This record gives sequence, C-alpha cells and structure tokens, in this order.
Amino acid sequence: MTDVTATTDLHDEHGEALMTCDTQFRQFGARRRFRGEIVTVRSHEDNSLLKEIVREPGRDRVLVVDGNGSLHCALLGDRMAATALESGWAGLVVHGAVRDSAALAQLDLGIKALGTNPRRSHKHGLGERDVPVGFGGAVFTPGALLVSDEDGIVVLPSAG
Repeated sequence: MTDVTATTDLHDEHGEALMTCDTQFRQFGARRRFRGEIVTVRSHEDNSLLKEIVREPGRDRVLVVDGNGSLHCALLGDRMAATALESGWAGLVVHGAVRDSAALAQLDLGIKALGTNPRRSHKHGLGERDVPVGFGGAVFTPGALLVSDEDGIVVLPSAG
C-alpha cells in the first residue's frame, strides 16, 4: 500500500488518541510505509506459529510478532517473508531478530525488526496468537490499525 498517511500527520491529527511505539526498529523490507489491521503472535525464540500464520490470506493486514525482544535467534527469514508477501500481508513488525537481511530488502513488504541474527529459531510449536502484545509503550491489539513509516509506528484504536 503506497498511500499511507505519515505517522507525524496522524499524531498531529489524533494526538493522545493513538499510541506511538518508542522502540527504535530497523527497516528491512523494501516497502518503507505500510498500514493495516493488526494480527498478533507472541512467541519466544520459536517461529512455528508465525510460519503457519504467514501462509494465511493476509488481506493487507500487518502481523505484529512479539518475540520478547530476543536477538538470540531469528524469527523471520527470506522464505517466510516471501510467503507473507505472496499471501497478501502488508507488513510485519518483529520485536526480535530477522535473518537474510539482504534478501528481505528486495521484497515489496514492510518489515521492521530490532536486528539480525543468522541463527534459526526453535520449532517447538509454542506461542499464542490474536492476543494483545505490548512493547515500546504501545499495545498492539488484534483488529486495531497500525501505520508504519520512516518516523516510526503508531496504533489507532480500530481499523474501521
């Protein structure tokens, strides 16, 4: 989605009615600006559930992945990101690490994460989905609207 209202303009318009995420994410995907209804997954160093979700129809939604800020292993790599793109996801925000950063930069997908690590995650099938997750002073609630650009991430109360 290319017609994304700037986060600064949204903040000026809505003020404290929206939440801003203070976490300083790095940009990894080629799509610098993205927005969509939030879907969440919480999993610490295990991307099994994330792998299932990116195969579902994305419908221009944004997947917020709470990996507890762990940089010990990557929760997302180039193949899973390509699957998310093919499935129609607008973007992913990973509160953790990714890998294959050079390949991620070539995908027309919004991808923000804390950093990189070449180590793969565990595959124990652990995690929760569609639960509110919080980091950076913001709460990401399934169904709310996330907008991301070069200046940061904001969350509006509803996608409607």
